[in-house]
Amino acid sequence: MSQPVLSLKNVTIAQGGKTILSNINLDVNHGEFIYIIGKTGSGKSSFMKALYADLPLTEGEGTIVDFNLANLKEDEIPFLRRKIGFVFQDFKLLPDRTVQDNMLFVLKATGWEDKEEIQNKIDEVLDKVGMKEYANQMPHQLSGGEQQRVAIARALLNNPEFILADEPTGNLDPQTSTEVLEVLKTINATGKTVIMATHDYALLMKFPSKTLKCEDSQIFEVVQKTA
Repeated sequence: MSQPVLSLKNVTIAQGGKTILSNINLDVNHGEFIYIIGKTGSGKSSFMKALYADLPLTEGEGTIVDFNLANLKEDEIPFLRRKIGFVFQDFKLLPDRTVQDNMLFVLKATGWEDKEEIQNKIDEVLDKVGMKEYANQMPHQLSGGEQQRVAIARALLNNPEFILADEPTGNLDPQTSTEVLEVLKTINATGKTVIMATHDYALLMKFPSKTLKCEDSQIFEVVQKTA
């Protein structure tokens, strides 16, 4: 039996001295696709931040992609983040450079040097999300859905084991949201673990999967009702 890619035991997450989530016990296995739902302010984003070491664990034990979250050193954080891909609601593309140069910026920042390897990797990830032909476009020339596809491609650049997607369809219309989720599902089918925070219950009905809910400072699994 392989080790879980994420394991949390009796974890508390706090921000600004206030407990956001407490007594979290959760194991996530390689290749799972998990939704996190809950009202605004219920702790979804804080949970995500704890997973990529933007918020420390106040109590408990936690490991993610073989890093110990409870005693993670500052200089280990960049290495942890290379094993996790992030997809945000507002895309976070650099507006002053092309799609190609957005990718190049990330690869150079994470230590890639060989020009041919860099170009091959950029072509590979853009191809995966159907955006290779848009490499020379500026972000403002793309639709919201296209920008989010580019953001997903960027998340794949360092071949992460784990994708964290925080409301990735929050700024998109229903049709585009479906297309973006299909991209994430395709990536998940290659063996990548995906945790996606969402308010979009229509997507949960359309693409059912394991679902966790943040409520009353707790996080727990909910069983989806089937028609």
